[in-house]
Amino acid sequence: MMNLLEHDNILPNSLAESVLYSMRAGGKRLRPILMRAAFESFGGRGDKVLPVAAALEMVHTYSLIHDDLPAMDDDDYRRGQLTNHKKFGEATAILAGDALLTRSFSVIGQAVGIQPEEKVYLMSYLSEAAGPTGMIAGQTLDMEAEDKESTLDQLEQIHNLKTGKLLTYAIVAGAYLAGVKPETLDLMKQFGTYIGLIFQVQDDILDVTGDASVLGKPVGSDEENKKSTYPKLLGLDGAKAQMDKYVNLAHQCLEQAEIKDSRLHELTVYLSRRTS
Repeated sequence: MMNLLEHDNILPNSLAESVLYSMRAGGKRLRPILMRAAFESFGGRGDKVLPVAAALEMVHTYSLIHDDLPAMDDDDYRRGQLTNHKKFGEATAILAGDALLTRSFSVIGQAVGIQPEEKVYLMSYLSEAAGPTGMIAGQTLDMEAEDKESTLDQLEQIHNLKTGKLLTYAIVAGAYLAGVKPETLDLMKQFGTYIGLIFQVQDDILDVTGDASVLGKPVGSDEENKKSTYPKLLGLDGAKAQMDKYVNLAHQCLEQAEIKDSRLHELTVYLSRRTS
């Protein structure tokens, strides 16, 4: 990981320590796993996706560091350890997030084995997925929905943006690097949207029913932060039923793309049943 951050040996030790603290904290590594699964599901071979997967994980980790800050969700724990700002202070945590975000694009730009036109597509799409019409928009809507009653459509919009955009990027980038046709990419974008919703519904359910020692973070934080959630809107059984709808729609996308027995199918099932 360190070689992704170094440049002429001028990276301050305090910044490097803060960045590596969050990057090495573990987690599910879901986005790199989805990217590789999509790549291989469409016949891709080799390590072509690895730099893009690393860049995406850097963007995701930056978003978690900033999301945990006092001005956002004000969380003390992430992945079973103190959040970055609790360990290093708010200023360093903000800069660590900034460092991860900005460095991610040069990781793709400097990647060996990816063609220039592919790099342009991947960097442009990542900027869109993570930016003000993607994840950032979702985070904004999520904060604005606190202490309010959201409709199902509003909740879906929030999570399509906040969570779904980066998950969709992982799947589409993997398929793109495997050389699929544009119409198949469109199917993978639809599939990614449902994966994002499946992930979020289960996240909401686990915040009610989960075990903090397994999750690596406190349960009940959504209620404490007055978040709009699927169980709050639909009830626990209603949230589970809604997730089943998303799972069926995701499977339909895989069937249309002719990869219904792929690792992406296995991951869809896993995400709907995960316990952490």
